Amino acid sequence: MKTKATKTLEKLKHIYDLMFAYFGPRNWWPGETRFEIIVGAILTQSVAWRNVSKAIENLRAAGILTLEAMYKAPIEEIEKHIVPTLYWRMKAKKLRAFVNHIMDNYHGDLDKFLQKDKEELRRELLSLYGIGPETADSIILYAAEQPVFVVDAYTRRIFHRLGFFEESVSYDEMQQFFMKHIPPDVRYYNEYHALIVGIGNRFCSNKKPDCGNCPIQSVCRFKQRNKVENEG
Repeated sequence: MKTKATKTLEKLKHIYDLMFAYFGPRNWWPGETRFEIIVGAILTQSVAWRNVSKAIENLRAAGILTLEAMYKAPIEEIEKHIVPTLYWRMKAKKLRAFVNHIMDNYHGDLDKFLQKDKEELRRELLSLYGIGPETADSIILYAAEQPVFVVDAYTRRIFHRLGFFEESVSYDEMQQFFMKHIPPDVRYYNEYHALIVGIGNRFCSNKKPDCGNCPIQSVCRFKQRNKVENEG
């Protein structure tokens, strides 16, 4: 007889398989270097990735998309290149705070910082200006390549509609749920989060979800409830 945990894992794997069959590999997180991945994780707060991509290309063209170059660059120089990401003054301060931390405490050795124990690394990241749980976990998973499940607003919306969570569920509660039921695996966690973002971007919008074309509609309570209400 299957345990509740086994059934939950099977459901989560089935959802993954449905998403993967539609999207295929998402190749996340885009970035040529670990530092570029971290820059992207900080800049993507509250903005679409296409805007982040523009900002990263601006930084690259200006020659300040390395730890050392950004450390030496005037903050005004950083600001003007990341304007597409919105809140650019605040985000420039966040980038500078991270860069200063690595240069001042690790002599610019980013690999040494990222090789720290996962829990210790998370605590240290959260102590830095402008880095919250989602950004910290993105850095740990995508740059440090350590297994932590990244959750976000899309995760809350989608899995509430699927019937897994209350809408008021906290970040930590969501993360603990996934990490309790899915064995730690960097590549799987990476792809799962990327697929969730794909569903959120493409289909599961807040006000007008495209349930009819969604790859996971067959397991979605929200879709089924809407169908009953519309037929009624």
